[in-house]
Amino acid sequence: MIKAIIFDMDGTLINSLEDIAFSVNCALTEFGYKNRSIEEVRRFVGNGADMLIKRALPSEGQKDFEVVYNAYRGYYKQNLCVRTRLYDGIDELLDTLREKGIKTAVVTNKNDDDAKYIVKRLLKGKIDAVVGADIKKRKKKPDPEPVLMALDMLGVNKDEAYYAGDSETDIETAENTGMKCIGCSWGFRERSVLEKCEFIADKAEDIAMFVSERASEE
Repeated sequence: MIKAIIFDMDGTLINSLEDIAFSVNCALTEFGYKNRSIEEVRRFVGNGADMLIKRALPSEGQKDFEVVYNAYRGYYKQNLCVRTRLYDGIDELLDTLREKGIKTAVVTNKNDDDAKYIVKRLLKGKIDAVVGADIKKRKKKPDPEPVLMALDMLGVNKDEAYYAGDSETDIETAENTGMKCIGCSWGFRERSVLEKCEFIADKAEDIAMFVSERASEE
């Protein structure tokens, strides 16, 4: 029986690409580096803000990583929800899951405080637990630690939950945790990346249908 779904955040629940790209380019410009396109930033996200900036900087710019990273964090703090929006159907999906008694959590490599702010601002109480990145306290995805933490917060066994995400990191996270994965094709990666998932959703309502079908089979 499905008792919970653990969601990735960026590229799964929210389209945050414009705010992230804007903040990256503000930081790069401040230190004299070439701006990156939306498509480049799309490829860079998924492993946390530190890896995002390392990928955005040219090889000769790695020496400035710390200052550019700190600048990015400052710019992004001011732009968390300026252009960021929920993907179509996410609001309704979360309502449907709650009606079915299915718990939900967000596990993301986005900074923990930022993740909780966005959930509060855009998802308005529709998520039961949030675990963001905090390298002083826990490892990041694809390590299973944050997902296991979320499951513990929900009081659900990993065999009773699915992990839903849009990227290679999400698939690896699910595998490392011993969970089945729902791929979300509307996100930051190509659909072909998701072929290893048990199920690929092309729109949010597909997840609700998948849950209903699984419930009828049990």
